[in-house]
Amino acid sequence: MLQAQIFIDMDELKGTRPLYDYIMHFLAEQGIVGATTFKGHEGFGKNHQIKRPTDLFSFDEPPILIMFIDDEAKVRAAISLLRQEVKNAFITVHPIEKL
Repeated sequence: MLQAQIFIDMDELKGTRPLYDYIMHFLAEQGIVGATTFKGHEGFGKNHQIKRPTDLFSFDEPPILIMFIDDEAKVRAAISLLRQEVKNAFITVHPIEKL
């Protein structure tokens, strides 16, 4: 099995829809075994500007992590399709064991 993690900003959109929502629905449509969205407390991306959305008077949007798991072939196929639609994300992939 493989686990993939997608790192994006909460304020990113796919058309008029939040990107994290688009990705979660996409993964469900692909029949992925499981996926979860996590909201970060703090983070930074390629510009190295630390975002602290929990700070008082902060207008920063929290970072979002989407994690999903399935058989290696399905994860790689989903990532390949996502790369055609999503251009501004970091994706990591890790092998995992099912207990």
